[in-house]
Amino acid sequence: MKKDVKSSSPARWGENTKLVRGGLDRSPHGETSEALFLNSGFVYDEPETAEKRFAGEDDGYVYGRYGNPTVSMFEERLRLLEGAEACYALASGMASVFGALACQLKAGDHLVSSKALFGSCYQIITNILPRFGIRSTLVDGSDIDAWKTAITKDTKCVFLETPSNPTLDVIDLAAVCEIGRKAGASIVVDNVFATPILQKPLSYGADVVVYSGTKHIDGQGRVLGGAILSTRKFKEELLKPFLRHTGPSISPFNAWILLKGLETLKLRVLHQSQAAKGVAEALLGLKGVTRVIYPYLDSHPQAALCRRQMEAGGTMVTFEVEGGKAKAFDVLRHLELIDISNNLGDAKSLITHPATTTHRNIGAEARAQMGITDGMLRLSVGLEDAEDLIGDLKQALAA
Repeated sequence: MKKDVKSSSPARWGENTKLVRGGLDRSPHGETSEALFLNSGFVYDEPETAEKRFAGEDDGYVYGRYGNPTVSMFEERLRLLEGAEACYALASGMASVFGALACQLKAGDHLVSSKALFGSCYQIITNILPRFGIRSTLVDGSDIDAWKTAITKDTKCVFLETPSNPTLDVIDLAAVCEIGRKAGASIVVDNVFATPILQKPLSYGADVVVYSGTKHIDGQGRVLGGAILSTRKFKEELLKPFLRHTGPSISPFNAWILLKGLETLKLRVLHQSQAAKGVAEALLGLKGVTRVIYPYLDSHPQAALCRRQMEAGGTMVTFEVEGGKAKAFDVLRHLELIDISNNLGDAKSLITHPATTTHRNIGAEARAQMGITDGMLRLSVGLEDAEDLIGDLKQALAA
């Protein structure tokens, strides 16, 4: 039988090779596609084996909540892609965000975060963590002086997402990571919109990167999943004890879907990013569109930073229409090709109205602070021909 790729040197592979072969662990049957281990528990040949595994002296599997061969393959493949020391897969993206923060914070600790956040991230930082005595400060992510003022020697953790959801604010990762490190804070970056293909926060000094695998990694609207990437020390000493006992474990089936999704991730994201840029440029000239936000447009406030920090502008385009909610709903109602959905990063193009969906529960005041208007629409560009998407947007806006 052909030797297992583990005996090769995956760290030296190119990115495409890592995405297809990283973490591959074939069973004695020699299957081509990675095996799906649908089991919750494991047996031991001797009682001493069980004792050693529970003592951490044997790295074999113990229980589905602790680990699974299929989950391990997904973790290893994503770890290689990100260039991290360790990866921990979870049941969802929000489980990843909460786990990455809660495992290292306690009552009395201080957290600094960018204020432009996904709705559920905003709820965790402003509502859930404060219940446990964790203080938080929100800042304008693009204002480096604001970060310098907010992050003090008492700050335990820094959290940010870049580009942000849905306003596509871009934060200078190197600058914020330097400020956080000087203060001794742990820097956690939500890299969902950029994906590990377009941006690698660890290379800019971040300590932890979180993903919703539900988005681009699956990319076909099938399963939930998430991941936390970090140092081996962070995983072993903070993440593992917290997550094993709180139980946000990922299903082996979901991990298998995400594992297979990684194989085409780069192809999809680069194609979608190219199409998204074309869609954004076309929207600039359409009647009724008052603003178009896309990281690689010259009109973006952080355009130069975007081009330094990201390999492409990403798959998301945000735009505003005149006429507020009523007009925005009219546009959604008249779309024939693009689907209305709050999901993103899918093979199918999806669009949503953030003010009444993903960011509804944060309230009007918080939305105003983030720059989310009633006329704003967030478009996730899929794998369709860009010309077809542009045509659909044109007819919907005209209608």
